[in-house]
Amino acid sequence: MTPRKPVDTGDPDRLYTVTGGRSRADDDFDLVTLVVRESEASPGMQSEHVRILDMCRHPTAVVEVAAELRLPITVVRILLGDLLAMGRITARHPRAAESVASLPDSALLKEVLHGLRNL
Repeated sequence: MTPRKPVDTGDPDRLYTVTGGRSRADDDFDLVTLVVRESEASPGMQSEHVRILDMCRHPTAVVEVAAELRLPITVVRILLGDLLAMGRITARHPRAAESVASLPDSALLKEVLHGLRNL
């Protein structure tokens, strides 16, 4: 595959074009949400969409996609929302933290730590 020229992030007109003038994503993607492609790119797709699909053959965090594309996270979230709506990607959102009551007791954790140190 030939290397692609990075998108110029300094040009607001370019970012406006990339997002189709949208400034908010339809779906909230957390920075650590893992994105995986579900299908190959098709002819005529926007170049940024194609690059995301190429990148996400394996689970890739949203923040990694933004860094690789050198685009603001807001723009990447919009592009990911497009791909999600098209069924081209799936998003694996991070689990919400469980309640404190369901976490192990600190006394139990101290006993485990003590036992490990004695090994």
